[in-house]
Amino acid sequence: MMKSHPTRYSRLPLARPLLRPLLRPLLRPLLRPLLPALSLALSACAFAPDSKPPATASPPQYGVEAPPPQGATAQGVAQQFEQGARPVPEWWKRYGSDALNALVQEGLANSPNLAAAERNLAGAREQLRAQVNSSLLPSVDAGASGTRNRALTMPDLPESTALYNVFTGQIQATYDLDLFGAARFANASLAAQVEQQAFRLESARRSLAGNIVTGAITSASLAERVALTEKQVVLLRQVARDTQRRYELGSASQNDALDADQDAATLEASLPGLRAQWQATRHALAVLLGRRPDQAPDDLAFSTLAVPPQVPVVVPSELLASRPDILVADAVVQAASADVGVATAQLFPSLSLSASMGKGGFSWPAALSGAGSIWAIGASLTQPIFHGGALLAERRAAKERYEAAVLQYKQTVLTAFQDVADTLARLDADGQALASAEASRRAAEQSYRNTASRVRLGALAPYTEYAAEQHYVAARLRELEYANARLTETAALFQAMGSPTRAPEVAAGQR
Repeated sequence: MMKSHPTRYSRLPLARPLLRPLLRPLLRPLLRPLLPALSLALSACAFAPDSKPPATASPPQYGVEAPPPQGATAQGVAQQFEQGARPVPEWWKRYGSDALNALVQEGLANSPNLAAAERNLAGAREQLRAQVNSSLLPSVDAGASGTRNRALTMPDLPESTALYNVFTGQIQATYDLDLFGAARFANASLAAQVEQQAFRLESARRSLAGNIVTGAITSASLAERVALTEKQVVLLRQVARDTQRRYELGSASQNDALDADQDAATLEASLPGLRAQWQATRHALAVLLGRRPDQAPDDLAFSTLAVPPQVPVVVPSELLASRPDILVADAVVQAASADVGVATAQLFPSLSLSASMGKGGFSWPAALSGAGSIWAIGASLTQPIFHGGALLAERRAAKERYEAAVLQYKQTVLTAFQDVADTLARLDADGQALASAEASRRAAEQSYRNTASRVRLGALAPYTEYAAEQHYVAARLRELEYANARLTETAALFQAMGSPTRAPEVAAGQR
């Protein structure tokens, strides 16, 4: 359940004027008529809503049922659900496969998508640095010019025109005082946008690792599944041939022979699609690693993949600081809050200072002499009066976007809780299903061995051994399916827990 978000506002003090002794004679006539209005505005106007995300009540558990302390024992492992544990940084190493670790490291190092995201983030940081420096520091430019001019003279003078040269060289400085925080809010908005990119990069990095792990597990499972299905087809074909011979000898009906042929043909028809799925998975895994599809890595041995015995279950309150998608939504709220501050500050006066000094004259010697010294200093104050309601509309639009960002943050938190709850439920169900499938496979295996022994002793017909082995292979396929599901759902749970808390690298002081 979400708590209501109280809207709090920050008030901005006036910036201290630079070069006060020099500029006081200029600024006093400009500011004196506006001081009462400015004081009233600063005391009554709210510049920006609180940039902190709304408080979220932590539920006692993620789903309608609390996860058990440990899952069902299957294939010798009963997974422990570590309540209150911290997220695991390199969680894929818990599968105990050096080959899998190597694939993940290769993908993280060579993925073009990840490299592009890193470049975009680096560019965004430089853009932020440029905006911060341009808003906080004065701009200084040097310039020089030389012109030759032709001007009209008085009509009664003997010369009807005058030709003269003008040479100037000067240094100009301008500085916009951030009286009402427009620049500061704009910097905070851009910094929050850079934060969003940083958290999205972290999310992309973890998603890439998760996709590689899932792809490698699925490809290894499909390779095993193709081999078992091929063996199952061979057995069904042998059963069909034996049934056909029995039909010819009169010990089986024609329908039995036709049914056996149909079972074999139906299963064999599924093989091409299964092989295509396997190849597509290998191709996708190669692309995730930054390779061409024809350079897909060899499949891992499915039997070498050990399901992690411990999986973390982060408490809901800490999930808010570990899930990159929630942190992105948090940064969106911060940016929206700063945008409201920018729109509000645009309603108030803006003050710009300028100064220049240099040399000028009608010839270079005159310009470079003491008589050619020129300088200027000034201040410009602008107060918006009438813009057809555009500025007020922009502020209202910014406030609506802020409220939308707050609501989207709440929805992101709810979706994250649902993701964890669903993954925990599926993982627990996969463990129970795998335990049952394992028991079924053991029973089918023992039945096959018993049948094979009786066939060798002559107590049963040979075709019964093929049928028993076919049931055993089918049981192995079911067990493989649930084992693959438990391995991949474990990866999904690691992903759902997020990353260990760490702040993205954004320009210092721009939060």
